[in-house]
Amino acid sequence: MPIRIVEVAYDDERAQELRRQLNDDLDQRYAPLHAPAESDEVRAARAEALRTRPEEIVQTWLALDEGGAAAGHVILRRLGEEWELKRLVVTPAARRRGVGRALTAAVVDRARTDGAHRVILQTGAAQPESLALYTGAGFRPIPVYEPYAATMAGSLCFALDLD
Repeated sequence: MPIRIVEVAYDDERAQELRRQLNDDLDQRYAPLHAPAESDEVRAARAEALRTRPEEIVQTWLALDEGGAAAGHVILRRLGEEWELKRLVVTPAARRRGVGRALTAAVVDRARTDGAHRVILQTGAAQPESLALYTGAGFRPIPVYEPYAATMAGSLCFALDLD
């Protein structure tokens, strides 16, 4: 499937829809792992840790299929001094066709061009396809970093050195 990677605004409707689909998928994958008696305070703190603020966003990309439909999405954001790959999602129909690799490459290329020394990311064990993608792209495990350490200590975090 030929794909085209395009830069879009964070609030692009197609990007928003793919992030909604990602949220639904992650809710299904991770809800069973959260304690049944988890407090509203813990849930709110986790939502805050996962929030992407507009001022942090460097770029948002979509992968478009040959018909122009959105097949994937990713964000590059500045997280303090770090450069973070965030909100990577590939539609079910586009999986196993190189879309995730192409979106990851867009993030890495832009971060490198802008002077980053590494790209970091956060994921989890309930996303085996993501783990395979990231390790296949050369990312290596690192300790869980903020803002995830307090509310998602079981996260799996990775970095790719660009130097």
